[in-house]
Amino acid sequence: MRIISAALLSLASVNAFTPAVLRTHTGFQSTALSMSTVSQDELKKQVGYKAVDDYVKSGMVVGLGTGSTAYFAVERVGNLLKSGELKDIVAIPTSERTKEQALSLDIPLVTLDTHSKLDVAIDGADEVDPDLNLVKGGGGALLREKMVEVMADKFIVIVDESKLCDGLGPGFPVPVEITPFCHEHTMRQVAALDSCAGCKPVLRMGSSSSNQPDGDEIAVTDNGNYIVDLHFEEPIKDARKMAADIKNVCGVVDHGLFCDMSTAVIIAGADGISVKE
Repeated sequence: MRIISAALLSLASVNAFTPAVLRTHTGFQSTALSMSTVSQDELKKQVGYKAVDDYVKSGMVVGLGTGSTAYFAVERVGNLLKSGELKDIVAIPTSERTKEQALSLDIPLVTLDTHSKLDVAIDGADEVDPDLNLVKGGGGALLREKMVEVMADKFIVIVDESKLCDGLGPGFPVPVEITPFCHEHTMRQVAALDSCAGCKPVLRMGSSSSNQPDGDEIAVTDNGNYIVDLHFEEPIKDARKMAADIKNVCGVVDHGLFCDMSTAVIIAGADGISVKE
């Protein structure tokens, strides 16, 4: 894998850049461009816009991700369509929230039923390891995200540097979408897997779009399912094996481990933006 440094897109409040080094994580050190302190939302906007500017072209089928960073990528697609800089784009949203945003921006929408092959998908992530494996699903859209993004020729991940880690697991719980039928049984089956040793399964409560309990009712996804968040104190030893083992449990719909799917990760930090491929 190689790392490509990239300048931030213009910000009205930023006039000068000086060389700097991004926060170091195993496999993630890169030279980037220093900048004045900006808000996290401004950084998310810059990385979301950059993903669209670099990877989305007229005539493409585009997967639209879900979350606070992907929001800006969707916004950029809508703005470029309105200005005429992009033409003949159709998009597939990965959640009801993203669908509503896209419709408000007049982005033409299709589904996998009519367009099974995508040119590019752009989405955020909750954790990224040095091999570009991901944990996703903090916002509850993991099933639709995976269904769409696995069909894209290029899957572009957009994150801020706080999402980088040396090993998946401790920094963010791994979500698992399960059927409501006998959900407690399914939770026990997942937790008993050797590859999940040490995990603490927690049923998501309240809103499905947050893994922090915010209600007394069981959270329900866009697909009518439940989510179990697997909490780890130590890094997952073999994410690929764990992904396969969880998927094989009857009652599991899918999980938030996205292994060997990323084409590139665009990373926003206080010191600038870098791209890892």
